[in-house]
Parts: sequence; C-alpha cells; structure tokens
Amino acid sequence: MTKSFIKYKTRIRIITSVVILFWVVLCGRLFSVQIFQGDEHRKKLVAQAHRKESIPAERGNIFDRNDGALTRNIAHYTISVDPSKITEKNVLAKKLHKITGRPLDYYVNKLNSNKNFEFLERNLKNNIIAEKQFQSISGLDIKKHYRRTYPHGSIAGQILGYTDTDDIGISGIEKDYDKFLSGTPGQVIKSKGWKGKYQPRSGLPYLPAVNGNNVKLTIDLNYQSILQEELKRRKKETNSISAMGIIMNPQTGAILAMASVPDFDNNYFSNYKIDNHHCRAITDQFEPGSTFKIVAAVAALAENKISLTEEFNCENGVFTYFDSEIEDHEPYGQLTISQIIKHSSNIGIIKIAEKLGSKKLHKYARLFGFGLTTNLGLNGETSGTLKPEKTWSRISVGQISMGHEVAVSAIQLATAFSAIANGGYLVKPYIVEQIVQSDNKIEKHNNISYKRQIADENIMREIKKMLRQVITSGTGVEAEISGWEIAGKTGTAQKYINGKYSNDEFISNFVGFFPVSEPQILSAIILDEPDSPLHWGGKGAAVAFKRIMQRIINMDDKITPPVKKQEPYAHTENNIPIIQSKKFNDQIPVLLSTMNSNNVIRVPDVRGKSLKKAIKIISNAGLNIKVEGSGQVISQNPRPGTVLRHKEICLVQLK
Repeated sequence: MTKSFIKYKTRIRIITSVVILFWVVLCGRLFSVQIFQGDEHRKKLVAQAHRKESIPAERGNIFDRNDGALTRNIAHYTISVDPSKITEKNVLAKKLHKITGRPLDYYVNKLNSNKNFEFLERNLKNNIIAEKQFQSISGLDIKKHYRRTYPHGSIAGQILGYTDTDDIGISGIEKDYDKFLSGTPGQVIKSKGWKGKYQPRSGLPYLPAVNGNNVKLTIDLNYQSILQEELKRRKKETNSISAMGIIMNPQTGAILAMASVPDFDNNYFSNYKIDNHHCRAITDQFEPGSTFKIVAAVAALAENKISLTEEFNCENGVFTYFDSEIEDHEPYGQLTISQIIKHSSNIGIIKIAEKLGSKKLHKYARLFGFGLTTNLGLNGETSGTLKPEKTWSRISVGQISMGHEVAVSAIQLATAFSAIANGGYLVKPYIVEQIVQSDNKIEKHNNISYKRQIADENIMREIKKMLRQVITSGTGVEAEISGWEIAGKTGTAQKYINGKYSNDEFISNFVGFFPVSEPQILSAIILDEPDSPLHWGGKGAAVAFKRIMQRIINMDDKITPPVKKQEPYAHTENNIPIIQSKKFNDQIPVLLSTMNSNNVIRVPDVRGKSLKKAIKIISNAGLNIKVEGSGQVISQNPRPGTVLRHKEICLVQLK
C-alpha cells in the first residue's frame, strides 16, 4: 500500500460503497419497474401512444311497402381543436373559411383561444374527412356521426316518430323498434405518429361497426299522402277540431295508411304541440254511434234470435225506452233488420238488442274486439271502454246497441268491419311487414293472423248486403262510387260532456269497404266536432271517404273493379226479354273471333302484365280470372295456348 492509498483509504471506501449502492439501488429499481410494475407502466405507455376511438354505426332505415324510403341518415361532422397545438393558425382558419363560408375572424378567434379545447364546427354536412389537407394537422380532431331526417316531412310522421340528438328513438316506430334500428358501434385503436397525430395502423385491434336493421312497413306512401291531404281538407271544410282515418286490407289486416290531423313535421318536432305528435287513430277513444249497430245485427242473426224477414215497429220515429226518449232522424213504421241498418234506425236496433239480451250483446262486442287492444305493433294503443256486463244498467242494452255507453278507437272500428268484409274472421292488424338485416337477410316477418271467427260466412254475406244498401239508398249515399260496389255504415254520435250528451258537439264517422263481393280496401274516417249539418256521418265523414277512395282507385291499378254478372237476357224498355239467336257466334268471321265453332278459347299470355291489363285481356278472351297475390303476373295456369271453354277460369299469380 502506498502512502497515498493509506491517506485516502477511508474516502475510497466511502466512494466505492456509494457507487456499489447506487448500482444496487438502480438495478433494484429497474427490476421493480420491469418486473413488479411492468404491467402498470406498459398500460401507461400504451395509453400515451394509442387511443381507442368509437366507429359510429348507421341507424337502420324505415321503408314503405313498396320499398320507398321514409327515413334517411345524413352524415354530419364535428370539428374540435386544441388551440395550443396548432402552429399555422391563420392558414387553418382560411381553409375552414373557404369550405364553410363562415367569417374568417370566427375561426381566428377560436384558434387563438387560451382554452385547451374548442369546437370549430358542429353538425357540418360537408365531407371534410375527404379533405386530405386536414388529416395531418396535429391538435385537430374530426368526428363523423349521423343525424336522422325525414324526406317526406309530415307524411306518416305520427307513425314514424323521431329520434333525439343521440340518435335514440323516442317516439313512434323509431322508439318501439329502436332495438332493431340501432346498430352496434365498432372500435378502432389508433397509434400516435411522429407528428403527434393519431392514425390507424395494421396489426392494432379493429372491430367494425354493425349497422342497424331496416324496418319495412305495410304503409303505402301514396295512400298515406292521399289520406292526410283529404283529412286536412275535410277538417277545414267542416271546421272540425281534428280528423283521423285508417286505410287497411280487410283480408290480411295490413295497415296501408293511418293518420290524424293536426299533424307535425318530424324534422322540426319541437316546433309543434305534443298533442300533434300522437296518432289519435290508436290513442284516442270515442263513442261511435250508429257504426256500432253492426254488433247487435250480427249477434241477433248468429244466435237465431231474429230472421231476415221479421219486422220491427219503429214507432214512427219516437219511442220511450224506460225513462229515456229515443228518436230516429226520420219517422219509420215497420222495418226489417236490413231496413233498420239501411236507415240507421235507433228504435229498430234497440228492439233487436232487447231480443238478444245483455249477455249476448256483450259477448259479441268482445268477439269484435271492442274493449281490447288490437296489438297492431305500436305502443300507446287504447283498449277503449266496454263495461263488464254485470255493471250494465237497465237501459245499457239499448244504449250500447246504438253506440252509446261504449268507447272505441279508430283501429278497433276498422278491424271490426274487416271481420264483416272478409267473411267473419277477426284479423290481427299489423303495421310492420318485416325487419331486414343490413345484409338483406330477413330477421322477422309478420304473417297474417286471424284471432277468431265471429260468425259464419253466410251471415256476414247478409250483413254486407245490408251495408251495400246503406250506400245505394240509405244514409251513406254520399260515399257511393259508381261501378265499385261500395259498402259501409254511417255513424253520428253525440259527445258526452260534463255528465250529459251534448246537442251541439258530435262525432261524425264512416266505415266503408269495396267491392262488396271481394273487399280489397277498407277505410274508417272520423271527424271530431264538425259544424252542423256536416256533423252527420253521411254528410261529413262519408264525403272524405269517397274522395280518398276515388283518388286511390285512379292512382293504383292493382285495385280491380268488381266483375259484373251478365244478365241471361237483354230487355226492352217494356221489360220484354230479347232472346239472342244461337247462331250469333257463327256469324262472326273466324279471323275476328276468339271462339271457334266448338266454343273453345286459347288462353292468352299475360305474364309480365299488370293486374289491370291481365284482367282486361283474359276477360276480352271470354274467360274468367282468379287472382292470387299483387304486383305483376309471374305465372298463369293453364299455360298460354291451352284450349279452354267459354267462361272457364284462368288462375294468375302476381308478385
């Protein structure tokens, strides 16, 4: 050992110890960081270098039965910024000004803010993401989202409903089918680049968004437009406080149109009264008046309580029923059930109901669906009011038989009359045809559903004859459309206000369908408090029905007119039959006749034709036609060219 070492021995040991201790502590710390705290620090590193972003899912759209779009999703963009990270603020301000047209000073002030976060634009429709000049700017964040719009404004607005700012349904179909319409957002992990901009990179987790399902309704956009236009027109003409209507297929229960006015525009729903948002056709109930008389009529015939020829004394228009005085709008004497329905005699239907009894009347009111919701597929439906039979008073049988002491909704009334139109079956109405996934796979499909049979077809055929007479020579003549065999029933009900029936406020309603032989379309129209004399069902609501049906007939060639039965003989003015010569067909030149000497016909080819054209071609050929489906003819049986005899049936299938 040197003298120097001995002299600095203590210092050297201290320094050596310190160095060794330093490395021991450092190694221990590194070991702790890497082994014990490795996961924690790794998460912090990933959090700083990566960012999880949500990929918005597009909400499913709603379509009418012809695949017409009733909703649309418009892409919007939100631009936000951290002003402290923007270097060329004036350059960015000029670029945004050029795209949006906002004043340049607006962006300059935002970019020079002392805040760490500023919105530059919200709900911008311009596709700014496509502008590459913005993609590499550090501190600038652009997010895409969708906003719901309704291209047809108020058309079907009450059915469709609307969404909130988060694209969640809060009314109508948008709310009731939100779980189908809402998609599932995706996720993407973005990595921080050398410029501080987060960008997607291969190898990082990526979960694509799943768009929402589309909902196809039974609603026909053209029918819906006509219904709303005519309801508004009639409401204004009659000075009613509101009007509502339904158009449906009585054979299937499909709702083709449904509306009430006043209505609202879904795009600006906050600008309208909340009452306008409700579809009164399912949410409101009213006393129907004479349209309810079909219940007692069907029940009495079905239970064999009366016959078609039995007459009832209608007391020349005035009748004391217990302590109440009942009046008819016209004085009548002896009337059959057919005449009672045709003239809408209150006295006559009360006498029929008395023979029927309270239990049977209540039973058939329930069978027709009154007092129960129809479950058509929309929330908010009222069940109406039908009191338990045990609580009825001594005059309830008479009052209910003519549509008092009972409350119904428009959908209940339309469904009840559909049972008459289709031959006696209470069909379940529905408004959603199918739910289709984004890859066009059908997730859910509504099938035709019959709840129960109310009465047999023969009885319903007689009721339909009565309803046809209502139009030809009864209270509903204003609803007649020449050549279309309209059948229906008028109703005029006093409103029950402050514990008594008003003599000034009325409900005018009418339910009709056509053609009576094979009903294709049914509609119920209701006017609330129309001015006199338009308060009568046959003067107020029936006129709106006729206008609506005329426009639909002229617009839709899928609706076929009734086939007129040919009379066996023609008649002179003096009703003398004219016997046609049996040799008449032989007098037709062969080249001009579809029939040969053996009275046979070759089936014409109607494939690809519309229903209207197919009916015309086959009828002109001398054959009868039977139709299945709707749309264009896709097949026919027998095949084209097959030889048939005169008036034999040719079956055509449409799609």
